[in-house]
Amino acid sequence: MKLLVAALSSELQAFPADLSGFDRLVTGPGKLMAAFGLTRALDAQLSAGAQYDEIVVVGTAGAVDDEVESGIYDVAAAIQHDVQDLDGILGRHVSLPHRVETGREGVTIATGDIFVDDVDAVARIRSLGGVLVDMETFAFVWVAQQFGVPIRVLRVVSDRAQDGATQIWDDVVAACSAQLWNHVRREYEV
Repeated sequence: MKLLVAALSSELQAFPADLSGFDRLVTGPGKLMAAFGLTRALDAQLSAGAQYDEIVVVGTAGAVDDEVESGIYDVAAAIQHDVQDLDGILGRHVSLPHRVETGREGVTIATGDIFVDDVDAVARIRSLGGVLVDMETFAFVWVAQQFGVPIRVLRVVSDRAQDGATQIWDDVVAACSAQLWNHVRREYEV
């Protein structure tokens, strides 16, 4: 059994409510809600004497690199763009790893608890090595690692993370969900 995860129910709107071989989880947006929701789901599975074969995260992301085109991307690694360590180094947490990896080929995503929609934030994120930006991936990958469950993160570009991105996101999430569903259906033959 696999676990299909999204931060928002709107990101799953094109997916069937019941998907053979998958349980479904909507955590809510942001790192804390992502970590809490996924931890509860994985702990409940362990308490039932089972473990998921794989976690499949789907959702939207902003592109912060001009080279990144529209489409769906596998995430190889996640960093945090809204933390700094005791020395004031941006992107470094005081107790969490700087980078978490999924074990897959793909892009680096920068996670933070803000909706990025301005050029100054984009410049900071690009300086850290992120090409996409979201609000949950770092937490999802870190929690999956704590439980020893393989994770795959699929993010579809919903915006360019520039001025006004928050205004267009609601308009494109339905199309993004449809793209993700078509991709998951092909990849997992469901």
